[in-house]
Amino acid sequence: MLASQPAPTPFLRHEYLAALHESASAVPATGWTPRFLTLHDDGGGLVGAAPLYLKTHSWGEYVFDWAWADAYRRHGLRYYPKLLGAVPFTPVPGTRLMARDDAAREALVATIREFADEAGLSSVHVLYVDDADRAAFERAGWMLRENLQFHWTRDEAQPVADFDALLARLQRDKRKKIQQERRRVAELGVEFSVHEGEAIDTGLWDFFHRCYTLTYAAHQSTPYLTRDFFARMQTTMAPHWLMFVGRREGRPVAASLVAIDRGSGAAWGRYWGAVEPLPFVHFEACYYQPLAWCLANGFRRFEGGAQGEHKMARGLLPVRTSSAHWLRDPRFAGAVAEFLAREGEGVAAWEDELRERSPFRRGPGGG
Repeated sequence: MLASQPAPTPFLRHEYLAALHESASAVPATGWTPRFLTLHDDGGGLVGAAPLYLKTHSWGEYVFDWAWADAYRRHGLRYYPKLLGAVPFTPVPGTRLMARDDAAREALVATIREFADEAGLSSVHVLYVDDADRAAFERAGWMLRENLQFHWTRDEAQPVADFDALLARLQRDKRKKIQQERRRVAELGVEFSVHEGEAIDTGLWDFFHRCYTLTYAAHQSTPYLTRDFFARMQTTMAPHWLMFVGRREGRPVAASLVAIDRGSGAAWGRYWGAVEPLPFVHFEACYYQPLAWCLANGFRRFEGGAQGEHKMARGLLPVRTSSAHWLRDPRFAGAVAEFLAREGEGVAAWEDELRERSPFRRGPGGG
């Protein structure tokens, strides 16, 4: 059997997962109880591992199963705790089954199900899986759920040199809108600087965290990540972070945080915030500055995060994401399977519609 290639990201590094726990961001007190799984061969060698959590709620996942939990409740059944295979608070597609080969990957799938069944858990949900994981879950008969994100991917056949060249490929109305938005930001006197790795000092991390918490406050919500988590990122994973800081009259007013992996040439928009409401600064901080940086540094992909159809107008196109699900109760499993079939048809139709509305010009030189 030809193995699919795994797609690891920095978010599956030990330093990242450990920081989530040690900073009290993803711990039992916040509804995340680690149950990490490892598989070993007869000689004791590690052949596979998977980050798993017992969850007492569905916050911080971005693949929404609230309706499933409510259906259990209405039938007098317990949905929580459930078993989750995911990187907490991180809707980034990538490897979830860290395996030496397809045989180890399939053994991980079987062991995850056995653990959930023996523990009497209602269900297992493994989110944002890569193609290799998806194939393994499909072979094991798990239910698959599809959704869309919006990513920019370099056109290898006709690569563009810089952000202006990327704009030139957009349809005229999209290009003008972006130019107008960037002009408004400039007229406000907001200028951006970019800081990578160890150049993101403690003062910048402090300012970013303030912006981050203000964003959650604006939505009347509580931040998932503590200041200590970002301190650990500064000390243990500095090479994987990029920060864009907007200043007005020399005073910092906004910041966005992007994760990067120079090995794979991928970047992930993660968080942003501002200390005062300034029109169009969000788009500049979260899309235009990161895209310009990716182009200047030869990156292949920029992922804009979960949801957000508005990202298409900024040059990010729809990309399928997948999750795998197993429900122990066959009655609910059947109902969910029917729901996912209908939902999948809707996602496919939505994707077709979006691709018909591509922001790029058609024909030579288009997207």
